[in-house]
Amino acid sequence: MEIGARARPERTGSRCMDELDSAPDLLFESFRLDRRVGVLYRLGQADQSAPVVLGPRAIGLLGLLAARQGEVVSKDAIIKAVWPGRVVEEANLNVQVSRLRQILDQDRAQGSCIQTIPGRGYCFVAPVTRLGPDAQSASPSITELGTQLQQRLSIVVLPFDNLSGDPGQQYLADGITEDLTTNLSRFTDLLVISRNTAFTYRDKPPDTRQIGRELGVRYVLKGSVRRSAKRVRVNAQLIEAEADAHLWAERFDCALLDLFMLEDAVAAAIAGAIEPELLKSERDRIARRPPQTEDAYEFHQRGLWHFYRYTKEDSVEAQTLFRRAIAVDRQYTQPTVQLAITHCNAAYLGWADNVTFNYIEAYELAQHAVSLDARYPPAHFALGLVCMWTHRSDAAMASFQEAINLNPSYSAAHVLLGQMHLYRGHPEEAIALAEKGIRLSPKDPRLFIWLPALAGAHYQRGHYAQAVEAGRRSWMLNRNWPAGLRYVIAGLAQLGRVEEAKAALEELKLLNESLAFVEGNLRRLYKDQAAVDHILDGLRAAGFD
Repeated sequence: MEIGARARPERTGSRCMDELDSAPDLLFESFRLDRRVGVLYRLGQADQSAPVVLGPRAIGLLGLLAARQGEVVSKDAIIKAVWPGRVVEEANLNVQVSRLRQILDQDRAQGSCIQTIPGRGYCFVAPVTRLGPDAQSASPSITELGTQLQQRLSIVVLPFDNLSGDPGQQYLADGITEDLTTNLSRFTDLLVISRNTAFTYRDKPPDTRQIGRELGVRYVLKGSVRRSAKRVRVNAQLIEAEADAHLWAERFDCALLDLFMLEDAVAAAIAGAIEPELLKSERDRIARRPPQTEDAYEFHQRGLWHFYRYTKEDSVEAQTLFRRAIAVDRQYTQPTVQLAITHCNAAYLGWADNVTFNYIEAYELAQHAVSLDARYPPAHFALGLVCMWTHRSDAAMASFQEAINLNPSYSAAHVLLGQMHLYRGHPEEAIALAEKGIRLSPKDPRLFIWLPALAGAHYQRGHYAQAVEAGRRSWMLNRNWPAGLRYVIAGLAQLGRVEEAKAALEELKLLNESLAFVEGNLRRLYKDQAAVDHILDGLRAAGFD
């Protein structure tokens, strides 16, 4: 895969985070914070303990406050340590503090472990015991840890091998490894093992099963870097640790122009490509086994399995499962996001009994998801999607852009931002953004949804053959998704291939019974009504009425 380069974000705050990573384990109240793997344990009787599900930001915040027990830590200092190099609103910090309080203060009689000091910051007031490396561990053994943590979607990026034949080129492989770890950490669904822990496996035999057990991760990403003259080749492999099974592999070739830009470009491309593979593998794994617990995570994953089947019946089942996940944990952002998207999809695909109600509920859910976690890119994506379908085009573009700002590898956001440019009468920009999104994740299971963006942009430019090709690829990938087929029919008719268009129309009518339904959807999206008439003219020429 040939890739381009992008501007490198400024790297700051790494020294502070390294200091946090080296802090000892911390014991307080009925909890132990294990800094080695970034996990909080709730301690029980008979030395039993169970991991608490917390994101990396919450773990970093807790580690900082608990390590400085009794001190007031300013909000600026917290943000610099927990969100290094990023501009973060204070509301994001408030969300993380609230989440920690919900967990830490459940059985606490007097006040919160984390006290707000007005005008100054936060102070951790519970007594803290610092455990050195020789202390008796209250945590499970490494094997037990692996068994427990593997209930979550988790990954480690092993140090990439330097195959250049020059030890002096190791810095290039290390830079790509670090950038990949950072990029994957932006996917809130993933627990990503820290760079410091991952680098302890340098120059060791890559026994993925053992690494999975020791770190409690389900997936391992490894690879190599080879530099030759002015070219660099990067190979990457995604492996399911327990089965030692390869899920994905790709080779990236690029020109050696600017090392920082090169590292970022490769890391972004790999992160964008493996994320859908990880999520698909996780959905399939959950779906293969019988239901085990009334667990929000499991309900969410089972819902995703139905969601991605893209049928009306599976949409209904997905909505039920997402609601059950939310009922178990009302602060769980992911099923809230997915329920919003599922409601929106059902409305514009004609699967909803009350389209207006679906759009209203989808909008409220998406707004709530953003309020739960303003740093979660899919929450902004969901809000953008609903706004796109409810005549809020400015808000849609802003939401998709915010999703990209939070995660530059967010392929779907690039594509839908391109669609917004199409609906505003700028097909050239639409093509560029759609192609970029597809390039970030060329084997994505959602590719059939993205290709109609290309088809529509080519159609509006009068490139009917390209529109037919992109639309046909979408239709061949998923025959329950009619958007691409519409451009196939209209494009063929515009090319004078009316009989082919009529044959394709028979398939479209199985999903979209009338032209009025298609017209209603198009007029929800396009600002330029002449563009809608252009599409309808092609469909009418094929005999659709």
